[in-house]
Amino acid sequence: MEKYYVVKYSGPFGFIKPWTAVRDSETFSQQFLTPSIVEGIEKKLFPELLKEVGIKKIIRHRLSYTQINQQQEVIQTRGWNSTKKGKQLLFERPTAIILRGVLLEPVLHLAFATKANAERAFQQHICLCRNEDILLPVELVEITKEEFDMEENFNGYELIFENTDSSFQVGYHRQTKEPMFGRIHIVGTPVKSF
Repeated sequence: MEKYYVVKYSGPFGFIKPWTAVRDSETFSQQFLTPSIVEGIEKKLFPELLKEVGIKKIIRHRLSYTQINQQQEVIQTRGWNSTKKGKQLLFERPTAIILRGVLLEPVLHLAFATKANAERAFQQHICLCRNEDILLPVELVEITKEEFDMEENFNGYELIFENTDSSFQVGYHRQTKEPMFGRIHIVGTPVKSF
């Protein structure tokens, strides 16, 4: 039987950037992790993989949360506006307020093939996408692959990274610029009750 070593991470809130990267006035956290996000988490946990492309150590994942809460955030535009006031040239960056839908009480399970990799990951924190949204390790368990897929154990959303007829495009890889594909695998109730 194939063994998984699963590290459970949790925190008060987290945000996963929508893959479109559009700065609309209202945006919601993605409810699944794309391949490049999982690869980024892996590179944070295992910095020796920074020069390699692809996911090497995280073999599965699962994400759940309690609800999505809208939070206001002040943003600035990329460019500068210039105005002339007398002989003086003034530069300013306009601000705006966006509503950002943030996951409350996210729980992320990361599965590894080896106990050594899981123990190393268990010693570190991670972020879903923004550095201020820190998730801390809660527990490390050894289970079988079948137990990981059982509804009562690890509820949540998992994007299965594949390009088949049942897949959809989930963005573009940050390093290779190639399109990424996957299909949503939902186990149990991903949105937990209070």
